[in-house]
Amino acid sequence: MNDILSWILDTVSSVDPVLRTLLAGLGMLLETSVLVGLVVPGDSIVIVASTAVGNAAEFLGLVVAVIVGALIGESIGFALGRHFGPWIRMSRLGRRLGERHWARAEIYLARRGGIAVFLSRFLPVLHSLIPLTVGMSPMPYRTFMKWTVPACVIWAVAYVSIGSAAAEGYRELSDRLHFAGYLFVAAIALFVLLVFLVKRWLHRREERHMEQPTTPVV
Repeated sequence: MNDILSWILDTVSSVDPVLRTLLAGLGMLLETSVLVGLVVPGDSIVIVASTAVGNAAEFLGLVVAVIVGALIGESIGFALGRHFGPWIRMSRLGRRLGERHWARAEIYLARRGGIAVFLSRFLPVLHSLIPLTVGMSPMPYRTFMKWTVPACVIWAVAYVSIGSAAAEGYRELSDRLHFAGYLFVAAIALFVLLVFLVKRWLHRREERHMEQPTTPVV
């Protein structure tokens, strides 16, 4: 296990740090723009890139790249929603996503405003839909940024921190413990499980704000 994991980490580390950082930022740009986030695994890209962080400068550079990439992607989504939102919604991709998801995003944004923008960063499907939905709403771009920036910062710091910390811990233990690779995998798996549970809890907590109220039968 250690040999395989060391080879993987060395391969990632062999990529030029600037190129690696730019690729992570590009991955986040794609992940947060125009429904691409439904197929591009931005979290996986960031965790893989963060395992190669070797110093404080690389850590900070990766965090900044991830934040900037996410904000550019969300800004693109906002702009496209403002100018082409209805067309995107009625496009083949928009219809495949399902009218129910579009309606839930609209209702959620109308009811929760900026809080919906902030929390959508941590909710499945909505993190790709909300920028477009905000673009189709009266919410100003400045207000959108005010709520999405802190969410992107929290997300970026959390993912880069866990990836870099797990890799650093593995490298320190790999020469002494033959099962160090399993500890690395366990740490990442535990983080992924924690993220899943938090998303699930948030979704259940916020779901009542996404549903259209039923009209009582008279």
